[in-house]
Amino acid sequence: MIPTYGKHWGDKLLGTLDYESGEILCRHATQYDAKEFLDFLQEIVDHYPGKRLVLILDNARIHHAKLIQSFLADHRETLTLLFLPPYSPKLNPIEGLWGWLKSSVIYNVFFKSVQAIIAAVDTFLATISQDPMTIIDRLCVRI
Repeated sequence: MIPTYGKHWGDKLLGTLDYESGEILCRHATQYDAKEFLDFLQEIVDHYPGKRLVLILDNARIHHAKLIQSFLADHRETLTLLFLPPYSPKLNPIEGLWGWLKSSVIYNVFFKSVQAIIAAVDTFLATISQDPMTIIDRLCVRI
C-alpha cells in the first residue's frame, strides 16, 4: 500500500541524449510551452558550441510554435529538428530514458512534495551520468 494525499504532483522535464557520448542534458520545466522550449533550445546550442546538432522530436505543438521559428532560422546552419511520425516513441532514444527514469524513481513510490520528486530525479540522472557507456548500451542502437 502506498500512502497518498490525493494530489497528482509531478516534475516536467526537457532533455537531450547525446547519442555518441551518452551525455544527458536535462532541465526541469515549470510548464511545457513554446517559451520554455525556446529557452531549452538556447541552452542546447550554448552547451554544444560550434557543433552540428540534430534533435529528434515528437510532433508536440511547442516544437512547431511560431515563437521558435526565428531562432531556428538564425541557427539553421547548426540546428536541425527531425520530427518523428506520430505514435513512434520507440524511435527516439530519449523516450527510453524517460521510461528508465520512471521505473527506477517513481513507480510505486510516494513523494511528499514536488521538491522530493525533483531531488530523486536529479539523483538518478547524476548517478547514471557517471557511466555514459551504460547509457549508450541501454538507450542507443549501435551500428
